[in-house]
Amino acid sequence: MSCKQIILLILTTVWLLAQGTHPVSGRKIAPVMGVGGADWLVRPERELEENPDLALKLLDIPKGAVVADLGAGVGYYSLKIARIVGSGGKVYATDIQPEMLRLLRKRAEKEGVRNVETVLGGASATNLPDNSIDIILLVDVYHEFSEPQKMLASIAAAMKDNGRLVLLEFREEDPRVPIRPEHKMSQATVTRELEAEGYEMEKSIPGLPWQHILVFRKRR
Repeated sequence: MSCKQIILLILTTVWLLAQGTHPVSGRKIAPVMGVGGADWLVRPERELEENPDLALKLLDIPKGAVVADLGAGVGYYSLKIARIVGSGGKVYATDIQPEMLRLLRKRAEKEGVRNVETVLGGASATNLPDNSIDIILLVDVYHEFSEPQKMLASIAAAMKDNGRLVLLEFREEDPRVPIRPEHKMSQATVTRELEAEGYEMEKSIPGLPWQHILVFRKRR
C-alpha cells in the first residue's frame, strides 16, 4: 500500500468515526456542512426544491414570537423569520461555525434586519437562555447532530413549557428526493429518537416538495 493510499485510508476512517451512529435508532450521523458550502445554502433552486416561504406559512409563526434557528448557517431562514416576527419578536440564529455567523451578520446588516442575535453553539449545547424560546427550528440540521441526546436535552431547557420544536428533514421515505441517504430521515426514525428523549409529536405537516415538517413538544 502506497503512502498516499494509507493517508486516504486514515482520513476516511477518521471521517467515518466522526460520524458515529445514533444509540437509539442505529442510523449513521451525517457530517456537518462546512462554510465552504455556504453558497449552496442560498442557491436560487432552493426556492423551488424546498419552498421555504410555504414552510414558514404552514408553521403559522405569530408576530412577537421568540424563535431560535439552530444550525442557521448564513441565515437563509433566520432573516425570513425575523421579518415574520417583526420588531416585537426576536430570532436567535445559532451555528457551531463562527464564519457562518459572520456571513449571517453581514447579510442581516445589508438587508437592514435588526432583530436577529447570533449565538455560537456547541456540539452538545445550544447556548441559548433557559426557558426563553417559543419555537426552535431545525432545518436539515438534526441528522447532523454529533451528540443528539445532549443537544435535545439542551433544546428542551431553552424551550418555554409550551414551546415547539420543529424539524424539517428531507424525506427518506421518498426515493424521488435527490439527496444523499445520510442526509435524509424518515418520520418514524425522528419520532423514535425524540420520544426517547422526552418529546412527543404534536403533528406532521404535509405540503413541501422534498421535506417533512415535524412538530414536537416536551412531554408533560
